[in-house]
Amino acid sequence: MKRPRNHRRLSVLIGLAIVITVGVVGYIQFYLARPIGEGPAGPAVDAAVFSQIWTDRKIRVMGVGDSITAGLGAKSASHTFFNRLLTNPDDEFDELRGVCLSAVVPNLESENYAVSGSESQMHLDVIAEQIPVTEDAFGIVLMTSGGNDLIHSYGRSAPRECAMYGATLAEAEPWIDNFRIRLRDMFDGLVGKFPLGCEIFIGDIYDPTDGVGDAPSIFLPDWPDGLAIHAKYNDVIREVAAEFPQVFVVPLHKNFMGHGSHCRQFWRSTYDAEDPHYWFFTNIEDPNDRGYDAIRRVFLNAIVANSSLVNAAVH
Repeated sequence: MKRPRNHRRLSVLIGLAIVITVGVVGYIQFYLARPIGEGPAGPAVDAAVFSQIWTDRKIRVMGVGDSITAGLGAKSASHTFFNRLLTNPDDEFDELRGVCLSAVVPNLESENYAVSGSESQMHLDVIAEQIPVTEDAFGIVLMTSGGNDLIHSYGRSAPRECAMYGATLAEAEPWIDNFRIRLRDMFDGLVGKFPLGCEIFIGDIYDPTDGVGDAPSIFLPDWPDGLAIHAKYNDVIREVAAEFPQVFVVPLHKNFMGHGSHCRQFWRSTYDAEDPHYWFFTNIEDPNDRGYDAIRRVFLNAIVANSSLVNAAVH
């Protein structure tokens, strides 16, 4: 008489074990897994635009900003977005061979002043104190600034200006206003470095939480006002850029959505079914190698869409 009862008990235990196993596997797969993927990443770039010379003028490409422009997280120097945008690496993807600035601007020189770990105040100082005036060339500036202002010091110390992690929106408001002033001064300073003219392409700030705002998903302390402050910083970048006819915002925030800590969660609106992979380096704040490929493409598309050099060549 005890056998049926024992059988039922065994069936319940087996069923419970299956449910627990499925739950654990599902949690790992959709909440903890951060697969990187392989191959190209990011939007397509129209190779036809790079099939003819844009200009014979002397062009100076300059990098300014933080570790994204410096290239921390790329597998080699040739794979940073700055260098890859200038010249194809030896292992370039077939569809982008010849899709780089050196292919269309034969009289090209470059210098990268970006510093890993730097915040926006340092960027202003670098522009004022280290970057020389270029008298004989048109400038193209590639720039990222402001991201470290948000993420430093990872909640390990009290928030302050240029290291505001954990701040309330009320605390951050005056620091956001000061960022607006600094950014305007940066753009003014860069324009003044190029008497023959320049174009400045600045990336907005991406979100490694895919718009969810759950900092623990990227192994950081909870930050209730983080998304709101992040949005304010991006608003400042877009507002101040709009004041300068030669400044263009590169939409990194939009293009990185779906490639952060929730990249495997197919039920979210940010899910990218064609590439449900993680584009961030192990330190969270920088891209991995595929992320740099994507950034290179987004910057190239912004240049193609906005640069007077391209417009002159096409027309």
